[in-house]
Amino acid sequence: MSETPARSASPWLSTLGPLIGLVLVYLFFALIGPDSFTSIRTLQTIARQTAIVGTAALGMTLVIILGGIDLSVGSIVAMTSVVVALVLNAGGGPAAAIVMAMLAGALTGLTSGTLVTRLKVAPFIVTLGMLLLVRGVAKGLAKEQKVDAPLTWLVELLASLPPERSFMIVPPGVWMLALLAVATAVVLRYTRLGAHIFSIGSNEKTARLCGVQVERVKVIVYTLTGALAGVTGVLQFSRLTVGDPTVAVGLELDVIAAVVIGGGSLSGGEGTVTGTLVGAFIMTVIRAGTSQMGLPNWVQEIVTGTIIVAAVAIDRWRHRRVEAA
Repeated sequence: MSETPARSASPWLSTLGPLIGLVLVYLFFALIGPDSFTSIRTLQTIARQTAIVGTAALGMTLVIILGGIDLSVGSIVAMTSVVVALVLNAGGGPAAAIVMAMLAGALTGLTSGTLVTRLKVAPFIVTLGMLLLVRGVAKGLAKEQKVDAPLTWLVELLASLPPERSFMIVPPGVWMLALLAVATAVVLRYTRLGAHIFSIGSNEKTARLCGVQVERVKVIVYTLTGALAGVTGVLQFSRLTVGDPTVAVGLELDVIAAVVIGGGSLSGGEGTVTGTLVGAFIMTVIRAGTSQMGLPNWVQEIVTGTIIVAAVAIDRWRHRRVEAA
């Protein structure tokens, strides 16, 4: 009898816990940080930064629910930001640049998924290798320097809104994240692919016995993750207005942390789009708060690392409680 309340409270805690955490983190910095932290300008900056972390985290959500991991996300973002700049310099329009960035990201994800399924190598090892390989490709394409590009409407995706477009509230890139989040949630909740992703993450052997084409689903998920990382590269280009092969180092850690903080399990089978977005906001608020307080980068890295360790520890504690129940 005593186990029933804990079980019934678990879903509520999984849903509300990350949101409560976001509110507490924001209030913490609002109280001890400078007055500028609560300004509209800072909130818009947080939203713009979250668009980058959040878009990449949508793909990572799919992979983690599947029971995998992708450490190459940051490198894909850097490479595709360079691809965008090169396409624009070659005379291609913004639409062509977006398509090429998504294709480059999807191809990288397809390669990772194929290696994981065909060679039966752990996703951690495969994507760790891809992290270095893709970063090297990015530097090679850019000739180890930033790539300037003509100004197009792409730079407005995450730029501050001019007065005449204040009705949008946040830049187009943030609305793009919202649309992609809805699409990802629909895939997970209402499609056969989403059901197969959860079933593989929960128990791969059982899913295989039930007729799920496990290898095919894994390749699709890694390809989608790469494509979303390509979109993130477009947003990164918009933020910097150049293609930078050295950008987004360590982004994969923020992305993984966002998913785990939001309730995703590194063991697979658990995760939500809403939780991931809340986790992405938490990571961005922490970075914005520590930055506005004037804390050096090494302090920010310590804080981020602590959050990741804590999130994983909480995830393991949660699973032990479920198993014990």
